[in-house]
Amino acid sequence: MAEENADIGGMIEDEDEGSDDPNLHLELNTFRAQWMSELKLSSGASGLSGRLLRAKGLKRPQDIAREEKATELFLRAVQEEQNGAVYEAIKFYRMAMQLVPDIEFKINYSRPPDTDRGGGNYMDNNVDGEIEDLLSYFEEELTLESSFPKICTPELDLTQMHISALPSEILMYVFRWVVSSDLDMRALEQLSLVCRGFYICARDPEIWHLACLRVWGRNCTKLVPFKSWREMFLQRPRVRYDGVYISKTSYIRQGEASLDGFYRAWHHVECYRYLRFFPDGHVVMLNTPEDPLLVVPRLRTKNIRMDSVLLGHFRLSQETDNQTKVFAVCKKMEKATEFQRNRYSRRNPPPPEAEHSFHVGLHLCSGGRQTFSKLVWIHHSCHITYKPTGETVITPFDLDSMYTPFFFARVKSYTAFSKQPL
Repeated sequence: MAEENADIGGMIEDEDEGSDDPNLHLELNTFRAQWMSELKLSSGASGLSGRLLRAKGLKRPQDIAREEKATELFLRAVQEEQNGAVYEAIKFYRMAMQLVPDIEFKINYSRPPDTDRGGGNYMDNNVDGEIEDLLSYFEEELTLESSFPKICTPELDLTQMHISALPSEILMYVFRWVVSSDLDMRALEQLSLVCRGFYICARDPEIWHLACLRVWGRNCTKLVPFKSWREMFLQRPRVRYDGVYISKTSYIRQGEASLDGFYRAWHHVECYRYLRFFPDGHVVMLNTPEDPLLVVPRLRTKNIRMDSVLLGHFRLSQETDNQTKVFAVCKKMEKATEFQRNRYSRRNPPPPEAEHSFHVGLHLCSGGRQTFSKLVWIHHSCHITYKPTGETVITPFDLDSMYTPFFFARVKSYTAFSKQPL
C-alpha cells in the first residue's frame, strides 16, 4: 500500500516538475511529508498493539479463526479414523497441523451434544457420565433408532438366522430357561451384559415376579416398600440356592489310657454340618466328618445315598423385630434297598415303633461382603413319636460352643444345567 502511494506520489511529482509555479511545488512537498509521517505512525501503532496482545496472552481474530478451522479439521479426522477411513483421516490431520502445529494439545474433545438427536437433553443432566435409570435410557435409544426396534442386531454378516429374528415372547421363554427352576438369577445378570436389548429383557418384571413367588409364596403379594420385583429379590432376606451352608465344629476328646497307665491319648475331632436349600421348599441336612471337597458335589440333588442324610422342608418367617428366621423339620431318608432285599424273604422286619424328626431354628443374617450368607442357631430339638400310642417326646439340645454358625459357599455346578424353566 505504501509502495503504491509512493508510486502515485512519484507520478504526481513528475507531473509537477513540468509546472512553473513554485508555490504549488512547495505545497505538494509539504503534503507528501505529512502523509508519509501519518503512515509511519499508523504502522508503528499496529505493531505495538500486536506486541501488547502477545504480551497479555490474547489472540488476534486471525489466530482465533485459524485455530477454529484447525479444530474442525482435527475433529473430522478423528471421526474418519473411527469410521475406518484412515486415508481420509490422515489428509485432515495434515491440513489441521499445517494451520496449527500443536492443535492436538489445544483441542477440547468434549463436543457439545447434537440437538437433532433424541436423548441429548437426557445426557446433559448426567455430567459425570453416570446414568441413573439405565433401563429407560436403553429403551429410549432403541425407540429412536427405528420405528420397529429389534432386541439386538448382529455385529457380523451371518448366513444363518440370528437370535434377533426371534419374537420377543420366544426370547423371554429362553430367558426363563436361563433362570431355570433353580432360580439362577446370577446367570440372568450375566446375560444382561451382552447388549442393550438383553439388558432390557433381563429387567422384565414378570421374570423377577415369578422368582419372588418361588421364594416367598403367599407372602409376596405386595411390592411395598420396594420399587420393583428385582429390588425385592435382591434386598429382601432369603436363603440362597446356588450353594451350600457349611458349619465346622472342632473339639478335643479324651482317649483311653495306656495299659501301663503312663499316658493318655487326646484326639482333635473335626466335623461338618451341611445345609442345602432347594427352591421347592426342600432342605437337606447332613452331619459328617468328611471333607467338603468330597461331600459338596454329592449334595447337588435331593437323592443322596448317605446314611446320615436328613431330608425335610423349610419355611421363612419374618418376625415383628424385623429379623428373618428359617425353620426346618428334617427326617431320616428311607432306604429303598432294604425293601428290595426283603421283598422275597419269608418275613419282613417289623416297622419301627418310633419316628424321629429334628426341628431346627436359624437366624438369617449377612456375613462379610456377601448378603444372606450366615445362619445362626436359635434352637435344635429332637421329636420322637411312638406310633403305637401316638405320644411325642421332645428332647431339646443345649446350644453351646459346638453349634457354630453356618456360612454360605457358592457352588457353580449346582446351576450348571437347567432341568425346567422358571
